[in-house]
Amino acid sequence: MQLVIDIGNTRVKAAIFVGTELKHFFVYDSTTELLASGILEKYPLKNCILASVVNEIEPFVEKLGWKIKVLLFNADTPVPIKNMYKSIHTLGSDRLAGAVGGNNFFPDSNVLVIDVGTCIKYNFITKNNEYLGGSISPGLQMRFKAMHTFTSRLPLLEVDEKWDDLIGKDSNESIVSGAQLGAIAEVDGIITQYKQQYPDIKVVLTGGDVNFFEKRLKNSIFADQNLILKGLNVILDYNINRTK
Repeated sequence: MQLVIDIGNTRVKAAIFVGTELKHFFVYDSTTELLASGILEKYPLKNCILASVVNEIEPFVEKLGWKIKVLLFNADTPVPIKNMYKSIHTLGSDRLAGAVGGNNFFPDSNVLVIDVGTCIKYNFITKNNEYLGGSISPGLQMRFKAMHTFTSRLPLLEVDEKWDDLIGKDSNESIVSGAQLGAIAEVDGIITQYKQQYPDIKVVLTGGDVNFFEKRLKNSIFADQNLILKGLNVILDYNINRTK
């Protein structure tokens, strides 16, 4: 059994894999909660890979290391695809792990991985198994928070799963319409642009807001909420096999 941990901006996600199969999935509010959960004692874990987009995780890594062999995923960790990003040390671990996961699903294919979380991250992998990069834009919650933060009168609203109307008939409805329909139009538009350049491209959607977008996008996509965890597991296996 292997433990995969992804520390994001808002949540800590963990999964236990047996081979390539995800057996158990967990979500925690903090690394402290993960350690207190007993996950390390309950399962016969042999190896762990940890990815984080936040700083100051050294104490957590040290505590993990007392109980399990830990691979800290960073820009210098070997991966089974060629990383062509110009500034690899500024590349988020979640972006590269998602790219590896997408490539593992569709090897030797052009793949666009879209992670719809705190930010919306687009990651492109060529049919030659090369990661080129992509783009980053504000996620749904960030759009609502930005409108509230940078204006004096607009209220802070949240995602409305039931809202699909184009025209908002008051200020609150207009904010929801702008934030949500704008994000949907952006994602659909970016996918369309990629398809114009790469007609055979595979599009994989992942992230915390995957259910919201999956139901609303016009373009055909594959959805897997655990793609980044699966990509990290592929990277862990790759590094274990390299040392044998």
